[in-house]
Amino acid sequence: MLSPQDWTAISLTLRLAAISTLVLLLFASPLAWWLARSRSAWRAPVAALTSLPLVLPPTVLGFYLLVTLGPEGPLGHLTLLLGLGTLPFTFAGLVVGSVVYSLPFAVQPLLHAFQAMGNRPMELAATLRASPLDAFFSVALPLAWPGFVSAAVLSFAHTIGEFGMVLMMGGNIPGQTQVLSTQIYGHVEAMAYSQAHTLAGGMLVFSFAVLLGLNLLQKRGLRLGA
Repeated sequence: MLSPQDWTAISLTLRLAAISTLVLLLFASPLAWWLARSRSAWRAPVAALTSLPLVLPPTVLGFYLLVTLGPEGPLGHLTLLLGLGTLPFTFAGLVVGSVVYSLPFAVQPLLHAFQAMGNRPMELAATLRASPLDAFFSVALPLAWPGFVSAAVLSFAHTIGEFGMVLMMGGNIPGQTQVLSTQIYGHVEAMAYSQAHTLAGGMLVFSFAVLLGLNLLQKRGLRLGA
């Protein structure tokens, strides 16, 4: 029941989610670590800015990204000067938008994991003359592994379900920016409810499996901690 265009949208969505999740983990890890341990006056504003996508409508976020990264925007001017062109309505632009939109879903689990770890393990590592960087990789990361799993799963799933930001930032260009959510929207507009049911049902099953898996993982982590 799936058309070649549907399969292309599925493939593009999975590629977008995978790349965005990898970038998010690389960026969110040091940010969450700093938020968990910093006493700076900048901590509260940075934490609020990081969590902004949780309450800001996706279309608003997508609009400001479109303006900022467009040819008349400050970052758009920079990408043009670097010979990269403009990012809106491209796959690279979707990656940037997805990273910004899903940032709190990566930062929050890592932040909670680092906070639950406490300061004692790092203090013990320091007494053994481990550098802060060495202690982070050899002590903090292994202890916070459930947070990394949760951050990866939530970021991946959240990216797959994006719609408002994707439509504003990437449009609905087949083979380039047409992902699952916009493909479903296109089917509904064309009153092709059978195809829309197939794709929407698959996303529903996927979302339920993600939440169920996270709940089971959290229970297992609690048992291991006990």
